[in-house]
Order: sequence, then C-alpha cells, then structure tokens
Amino acid sequence: MRIGLVGKPNVGKSTMFAALTAATVDIADYPFTTIDPNVGVGLVSSPEPCPCTTLAEQTPSKDSANTSVCCPRTGRCHNHSRLVPVTLIDVAGLVPGASEGRGRGNQFLSDLSRCDILIQVIDISGMTDLEGVPGNDPSESDSGEEVRFLWHELDRWILSIIQDQWKRTSRRAQGKGRQGLEEALLDRLSGLGASRRAVHAALDALGSDIDLSAPWTWDDDVLLILSSTIRKEVFPILVAANKSDVAAPDRIITLESDLSEVGIRVVATSADTHLTLQRVENSGLAKQDAVTGRLLIVDESALDERRRLALEELDKRLARIGGTGLDALLRLAVFDILDRIVCYPVSDDNKWTDADGTVLPDALILPAGSTAKDLAYSVHTDLGDGFIRASNARSGRTLGADHELEFNDVIRIHAKT
Repeated sequence: MRIGLVGKPNVGKSTMFAALTAATVDIADYPFTTIDPNVGVGLVSSPEPCPCTTLAEQTPSKDSANTSVCCPRTGRCHNHSRLVPVTLIDVAGLVPGASEGRGRGNQFLSDLSRCDILIQVIDISGMTDLEGVPGNDPSESDSGEEVRFLWHELDRWILSIIQDQWKRTSRRAQGKGRQGLEEALLDRLSGLGASRRAVHAALDALGSDIDLSAPWTWDDDVLLILSSTIRKEVFPILVAANKSDVAAPDRIITLESDLSEVGIRVVATSADTHLTLQRVENSGLAKQDAVTGRLLIVDESALDERRRLALEELDKRLARIGGTGLDALLRLAVFDILDRIVCYPVSDDNKWTDADGTVLPDALILPAGSTAKDLAYSVHTDLGDGFIRASNARSGRTLGADHELEFNDVIRIHAKT
C-alpha cells in the first residue's frame, strides 16, 4: 500500500513524513525543502485487537492481559494493538501551474503514480500563501482554495496524458466500440494505476449528449470531464488540516462543512506536535495518555523549570485538537476510505505460527472482499499458483479459493510445492 503526502510547499509534509516514519528528512520553513520524493514506512494501527489476544486468553499469566505474545516480522504489537506497515511518499511541494511546468512541474505529479490514496496536507492556520511563502494574513487565506487547486492540477495532468495523440488513438479504437475506447484509455493511463472500473465510470460521467461513437471529435472540455472523473477514481483524497493547534477553530469547521458537500473528509492534525511528542516520550520524561490524549509526567524529579514549562505548552497543544491527529489520519485513510482489512497468514493453524515457530509474524493489508487465493498471492506468487485450499485457524473450517476473508482472519494456505 502506497500513501502519498501532497500539497503546496511549507505546510508540514516533511514534518508529517518524519513523524510517521521516524525518518530523518530536511525540514525547513521555506518552499521546496523537498526536491526528490522521500519514501519510508509508517505504521497504521489496526482497529481490531491483534489475534494474539486469543492466544493470551488460552495461556493466561499475570501479564498476559497487557502484553502481546506475537512476534511481528514487520511492524509492532503493543498491548494487543497491531501496528501494520504502509509505504509513505512525501513529494515536493505543488504550486499552481505545476501541470504547465511551474515548480517541479509534471515530475511532481508523476511521483504520485501508483499511490492508493493521497493525503493532502494543508496549512489550516492560513499563515502561508498558495506558493508556500510564510507571512500570509490568515484572514485573506481560503483553505478551500488551497484544497481545490490540487484537484485542478491533477485534472490537468491527466488531461495532458489523454490529449497526447488523442485523435489517432481514439480513431484506432473505433472499430471495437466502447470496449475498444475503454481499452485504449486503460492503456494510456496504466502508468497511473487506473483500473477498468475507473475508465468505465469516467465514460459514464460524460452523459448521454456526448457521442461515444466519435471520440476524436471531443473538445478539451469533454476530455477534462473525463480526466476529473478518472482522478476521483484513481486518487481518492483525504485532507490533513495541519497546524490545527495554532489555527482558529472556525477555520477547521468551515473547511469540514465545505468539503463534506463533495465527500472529502478532513482530519485536524499537528505534525510538529507529534514529532515533539515522540522526542519527549523517547526521553522518558512524559508519555501520552492513550485515553485522553493528554500528557502524563513520568519522572517529576528530572524536570527543571524550563522543561516543565515546555511540557505544559506541549500538553496545551495536545488539548487543542485532542492529540496530534496523525494516528487517526492513517486509520481513516486505510480502513475507512480505502476499505481495507487485516489478515494473518500462518503455517501452523494450531499454534498460529510460521514454519520457524514465530507467533503471528505477518499482518497483511488487503482490500475488503479479498479471497483466500488473493491472500495466497499476497504472501507469495508460488502459493497463489499452487493454491489447493485454505483453513481458518480460528474455526478449523476448510476454505475454497473464492472464500471471502473477514477482518482479523488467521489463515493457513495449503498449496502445491
């Protein structure tokens, strides 16, 4: 799974990337700090308790209620909360006119190819203009405009891909009717990860007054409708209203109301607060309360006046938006908008281990509706090719190739070797 962090310069994308991946990246308050895309691994917490809770219940000990008994190969499990890896891509800031070559131009846009979802990071405080230059008057800043210019640039970028040799391409597809046109568009947009469903939906969106039998006659307005629909299908967008801890509350409320009309979700975030919180927790001075999101002092004796004041300010920042918003942001993107599930492949369906005896080593994110055979292919191509059957380690039921998996299934794949 690939999640793109996008937006204009100087909104905190690189700070958010660093906070989510623990990677070291350049962070500065000037545009285009990021030139080449940063790629890293972040962890999203599964909304369902890790299946190791069941194992802990079967072999109880005084610590089992709060101690995970699995051994993740990737990610982590803490107190039966499974953290699953996802790939994050932080690309250079996008400025108006990128589709026409401004800023890093179409190179920026091509960096987004094959992303499953885009998290658009905006400066909800309104203190930077559309070019990412600080010092802007928040009263003159329109967060809705900041959000929509990204859509415009993506639409224009996809339009430029479709326009290239359009008349020639569409005429060649004419003999196969609509199916031929879909195949031609699918071939043209394959680099974006466009699906046949996306292309089909785009053609449907043109309306009955558009002549599908003569696509070479379509003007740019028609092709732009096509491009916009494809963008919505290929690049679902979630908005991170960053710097919320220093923004006027009404700015967030207004943006949420504005974007709800077009089905875009907004999450209040503070990447800088999240990064500061991580450093404080690593120091051992304080930690975040899992329930309230507020700061809990761990070692009072280690605090001088300067540190105490700094921690009080951090606690106030956490209180303003009920945490930092970053964990909620990833969960909403993966499990709500993209509708993914988590499944656990094992080799031993009695002990829930792999061939080396490691307990629940892997947690895989799959699209809802995935089958047992889909899981086999996700583990390894050879398992998918040699698939015989699967078994549900919880119930002991034998599963066929087309059996639809459920969230938190523990599955053993039986395959020819």
